[in-house]
Amino acid sequence: MHFEIHPLKQLIMQGEGPMLDFKKTISSAPKIAKTLVAFANCKGGRLLIGVRDNGAIVGVSVEEDLYMIESAAYFFCKPPIHYIPQVHKYNNCQVLEIYVPESNQKPHAAKGEDGKWWVYIRVNDQSVLASKIVVDVLRKENAQEGAKITYTSKESALLHYLAQHQRITLKEYCKLINISRRRAIKILVNLIQAGVIRVHHTEKTEFYTLS
Repeated sequence: MHFEIHPLKQLIMQGEGPMLDFKKTISSAPKIAKTLVAFANCKGGRLLIGVRDNGAIVGVSVEEDLYMIESAAYFFCKPPIHYIPQVHKYNNCQVLEIYVPESNQKPHAAKGEDGKWWVYIRVNDQSVLASKIVVDVLRKENAQEGAKITYTSKESALLHYLAQHQRITLKEYCKLINISRRRAIKILVNLIQAGVIRVHHTEKTEFYTLS
């Protein structure tokens, strides 16, 4: 006998990740703004509201949570976030799905409790604060600037180091060739934009490898 799996259950079975996030409910517009911004700044994603972290479906009051999403997207995200809502009915529950496509207005920022605007990206199943380097890369992507690479001794030293050691941090690069943080950031951003190196995000320290 063949049983069809409900589309909502199929989605939940994928588990949380870079493009899928579960929320039991929305407690505040500023908090959910981080997730919306992170999806828009990366490859897009889906937010399932009314689902626990373990995948259990508990349902939500769709009207209330949709209002919170609207507030978050338009008042706590800059530029405002475009999203597509959909309601899933499962047994006696309603689950709200919010689809956020990848944006062509990067970088988006979320308004924090401190009143400042912060840029977030998705790293695995978390929405994390973007470094200045990542913000600059997003800004260049949005402007569709072609990266102009001039291989000076500074770029060559970095590529030679990476060929030998596989990875480097911003701090290590500054020390390696004795340049300012600002100059190092500019070089790294250009090389990332050109596809020569890749940025890797961890909870502790961001690092760079050859592409």
